[in-house]
Amino acid sequence: MEAINFVVIGYGGMGSYHAKELIAETTGLNVVGVYDIKEERLTQAQADGFKTYDSLENVLVAAEVEAVLIATPNDSHKELAIQAIKAGKHVVCEKPVMMNTQELEEVMALAQLERRTFMVHQNRRWDNDFLIIRDLYNQKQVGDLFQIESRVQGANGIPGDWRHLKEHGGGMLLDWGVHLLDQLLFMVDSPLKTVAADLSFVLGDDVDDGFISYLTFENGVKAIVEVGTTNFVKLPRWYVRGFEGAAVIQDWDLSGEIVKQTGIIDHHNLVPIQAGQGLTKTMAPPSEEATTTLPIKEVAPEFDSFYRNFYNVVRNEADPIVKNTEVYRVLKLIETIFEAAEKQQVLPFE
Repeated sequence: MEAINFVVIGYGGMGSYHAKELIAETTGLNVVGVYDIKEERLTQAQADGFKTYDSLENVLVAAEVEAVLIATPNDSHKELAIQAIKAGKHVVCEKPVMMNTQELEEVMALAQLERRTFMVHQNRRWDNDFLIIRDLYNQKQVGDLFQIESRVQGANGIPGDWRHLKEHGGGMLLDWGVHLLDQLLFMVDSPLKTVAADLSFVLGDDVDDGFISYLTFENGVKAIVEVGTTNFVKLPRWYVRGFEGAAVIQDWDLSGEIVKQTGIIDHHNLVPIQAGQGLTKTMAPPSEEATTTLPIKEVAPEFDSFYRNFYNVVRNEADPIVKNTEVYRVLKLIETIFEAAEKQQVLPFE
C-alpha cells in the first residue's frame, strides 16, 4: 500500500483534529507536516510532534507532499485550492467548500483539467444520529416519511473570531447549515422544488446567528432545517413523521424513540382527556393496542470512512462518497436560502 503524504494547512481546531486523528488513524495516509500563518500554531504543531513548513511555497514544491488538507477560514479556500492543484497536489477541503458556487465551479474545472482529486470533508454524513434517520427513510420503518425536522441548537452565540465576519464567510448558515443541508440532500432522493427561509440576527453581528428554512421536495417530503445559537432550551435534534408512525432523536446521545402504528385507531370511540380548561378527543393519546414503541438503535454506514474513501479515489479510481456535484448542489441551496430570506419569498430551486 503506497501511502499518501499530507500537509495540513491551518492548524486550528479542525486542522489539528484532522492531523492528530482523522488522517493519522487512516491506514495508507501520513501527515508529514503542518503549515499555518500563525507562529503560535506552528509552535503547537511542533509540540504535537509534527514537522512544520515556514511558507506555503515550501509546501507546494515539496516532492514528498502528495496531498494537502485546507482547514483555514472560508474565504481563503479557493486560492489555496487553486495553488495546491496547480502544484500537482490532491486536495481535501474543509466545509463550506467555497464562498459561492462561482468559486467552486472554477476549482472543479481546474481539478478536472489537472487530473487532481478535490474532495470536501462533509464529515457529518457519518454521524450516528443522521445514519439512523437515513435508515428510517430508506427502510420505511414508519412508512414513507413526509416530514423531516433537523435542528442543532445551542446558547453560546457564534464561536471564535472570524466566524463573526461576513468577509471571511462567517455565520451559522455557512457553519452548521452546510452540514444539515448536506445530510438532507444526501438522504432525500428527489428534486427540491421550493425554498423559504428566515435568518436570525438577534446578537447584532453582520452575519446570521441562526436560521430556519422550509424545503419542499418533488416527492412530497417537507423539511424544516434550523440552527440556533441563543436556544437555552433546545428542540429535538431530529423529529420525523411517516404514514405509519414517527420518530424522535433528542440529542447527540441518541436518546429518543420510534413509535409505530401497529393497530387500528377507532376514531368513533375515542376517550376524551382533560386538556387545560376543556376536553379533547383529537389530542388524546392513541390506545396502547394501536402503537408499538421501539428503541433507537445505531446503524453502521454501508460506505467507507471519508479518508479511506479518499485513499481509494486517489489510488484505485473509486467513486467519491462526497461528490463535487453534491457539494455544488448544497452550496447552490445555501445561496438560495440567503436570497429567499432577503426577499422574504418562497423561491423555486430545481
